[in-house]
Amino acid sequence: MRVLPLAPVLAALAACTGGERACVPPDRLAATAKNGMRWVPPGRYLIGARPERPEEGPPRPVSLPGFWIGQTEVTNAEFARFVAATGYRTLAERRPDPALYPGVDPARLVPSSLVFVGVPPGEAPRGPGSWWRVVPGADWRHPEGPGSSIAGREQAPVVHVGHADALAYARWAGGDLPSEAEWEAAARGGLTARSYSWGDSPPGGEGGLTPRANVWQGAFPVEDKGGDGYKARVAPVACFAANGYGLYDMAGNVWEWTASPAIGALWSADDPPETRARARHLIKGGSFLCADNYCYRYRPAARSSGPVDGGASHIGFRIVRRG
Repeated sequence: MRVLPLAPVLAALAACTGGERACVPPDRLAATAKNGMRWVPPGRYLIGARPERPEEGPPRPVSLPGFWIGQTEVTNAEFARFVAATGYRTLAERRPDPALYPGVDPARLVPSSLVFVGVPPGEAPRGPGSWWRVVPGADWRHPEGPGSSIAGREQAPVVHVGHADALAYARWAGGDLPSEAEWEAAARGGLTARSYSWGDSPPGGEGGLTPRANVWQGAFPVEDKGGDGYKARVAPVACFAANGYGLYDMAGNVWEWTASPAIGALWSADDPPETRARARHLIKGGSFLCADNYCYRYRPAARSSGPVDGGASHIGFRIVRRG
């Protein structure tokens, strides 16, 4: 397990403050939602799309009862209140179970999480292993690893939370994680058969176009031009326009856990049998790392699967309440 040299990452984060957008403050968000939630009406919804990726189609109708869904992703401040009330420790803060990692030296199984580190200047990308690291000590309080913190990032989405962590928060808050159908119906904001949660226009951030979401602008993973104000990093919640249901960040920023299992095309051919035997869940919405040349998945129909054993620096969640 390699330890990330943190100084370059923290320096890059400190340098990426120019051009930030005005975000909706928490008190104004509270005034526009019922207990932080927005209502999605009952009805028949079309989810899926003509597939841009094999796992996305075909379009299919679903009937849903009405439900409430978080106006934003759960923030660091909200997750901190949960931890203070319950003493909960996330998967990233616990030592992995050696029984789940046969053949791995137990000394390497320490509390850790996946951190996006980018590609060092002058190096050629060699696949995901060259821009991701498993970093000991990385967790929701320390998003880049030891030496980093969430101070000043209280309104950013909590990350480094696994599916079990997200579900624990949801249950504590009197809710649940959304199913894929619920999440996608909410993300579409009342629109039908549109490419994005706001319509069919591109996400903007370049060429004078108003940015619609925090996504990667440029050739991933070499350069994020940062035209949306957030260069290769998470933005605070509610920094971009809401969709038709008043929901923020249903595209980009961080992937969001759902209650639905990941099956079929969402498994990687590189996954060993013991990994395939463990449950994975769908994540939806894309993240700040989604670029058209690599991960064109900030669309409502897009799907991926989250890691089986924890979280990462680009995965968060929001909750639903039914009935």
